[in-house]
Amino acid sequence: MNEVRDQPSRSLPRTGKIRPSPFVLLLRMHTRIVKPKRGPELLVRPLRHGDTATVAAVFARLGEASRLARFNGLKHRLGEQELRWLATVGPNHHVLVAYAYADPEPVAIARLVRSGATAEVAFEVADSYQGRGIGSALTQELVSDACAAGIVEVTALVRSDNLRALAILQRALGQVEVRLEGAEMLVRAPLPAVC
Repeated sequence: MNEVRDQPSRSLPRTGKIRPSPFVLLLRMHTRIVKPKRGPELLVRPLRHGDTATVAAVFARLGEASRLARFNGLKHRLGEQELRWLATVGPNHHVLVAYAYADPEPVAIARLVRSGATAEVAFEVADSYQGRGIGSALTQELVSDACAAGIVEVTALVRSDNLRALAILQRALGQVEVRLEGAEMLVRAPLPAVC
């Protein structure tokens, strides 16, 4: 019986080199520097599991219109259960956080929730940093991580009047399929077979 272990450099007799599962790859994504087209250079790192303070810090930097667009309804605060869920990181939950140079607080967050070979993505960018390419750059990083982990399709639920989010998804994913579902758009896009 072949085992899949979280130690890619080890090998076992008769089975050859052991590779981590795609789920483990999501957990190992690294910290990196990203330069959006128009915005400041970003330090992008994975969120640590349970880091509700970072999630709350990004939420606090969203104005009413941004909260309405992201959460499909006016949301004045996140409850404890919502904070815990949004700060969940594990084999099926991958979250990236972006920091701008000289700003100690996070400026954006993007998350991916995996279900089999597909994943739903969502993102938030602090109001003072919107329109600078940060959402596009962070979403592209998330999509690259998804592709590397073997995800073959990405979906997103977007409020039907949130054309900025749709534009970000189109830039990051290329060709997308959009279907209206009540007050929301379901956005779907296949990921390339080779990343």
